[in-house]
Amino acid sequence: MKPDIKKALFTLAIAALTGAPASAQTAGRLPSTDDVVAKMMEADAARQSQMTGYIALRRYVAMNRNRHAEMLVRVECDGNGAEHFSIVSEEGSSAIRNHVFRKLLKEEEEASRHGTRKSTRLTPENYNFAIIAKETIETGPAYVLAVSPKSVDKYSIAGNIWVDANDYSIVRIEGQPARNPSFWVHSVHFVHTYEKVGPFWLASSTRTRSEIRIFGDAELTIENTDYTLDPPVDHMTVADDQSGSVQ
Repeated sequence: MKPDIKKALFTLAIAALTGAPASAQTAGRLPSTDDVVAKMMEADAARQSQMTGYIALRRYVAMNRNRHAEMLVRVECDGNGAEHFSIVSEEGSSAIRNHVFRKLLKEEEEASRHGTRKSTRLTPENYNFAIIAKETIETGPAYVLAVSPKSVDKYSIAGNIWVDANDYSIVRIEGQPARNPSFWVHSVHFVHTYEKVGPFWLASSTRTRSEIRIFGDAELTIENTDYTLDPPVDHMTVADDQSGSVQ
């Protein structure tokens, strides 16, 4: 829906878990980085002006050598991007559910708040961009841009983004946290994808793999399904209601 990297904080939860690139196509002459980023920002602003919110289901699955857990969550996102979660069902390791999944939900609610979102979004104010290729992926042709944060915090990422060559929405993010989330985690890699729901690109899946000292590899998968968009605001009706209200 928008160049927002709040989903990248999924990688941070792997620290609490105790226990493939697309083929490049002939790019020809690439547009400038500034041109792609400007069009991405313009398209994002247009989509945000239309978005009034949505409801979806999200399934979390996490495992390492000894533990496995799942949680199904109902997500409600308002027109400003703020997210609210309610747990539908859960099973498996209580350690993962309590120390990973619930931490994720708390972190993402925090990251979706307006003040935090402003500093984590993939914008020229927060990130450096450099176009490196044009590729064809599952969603179609896309420009690949390397991104690096201008200042590093716990939500910052470093890696690549794929920007749809037709409507300039981010359709894929791949990389790692800009700084190690924990002494115990020394390698984290994530792939975040989007799917088109109506006119919006919304989160489809996140797959994270990390190496945890002593415990070895850990994996976290997040799948989003059953999107229902809130109806768009009828600005003419709102204007009529306001003009007819008693002062």
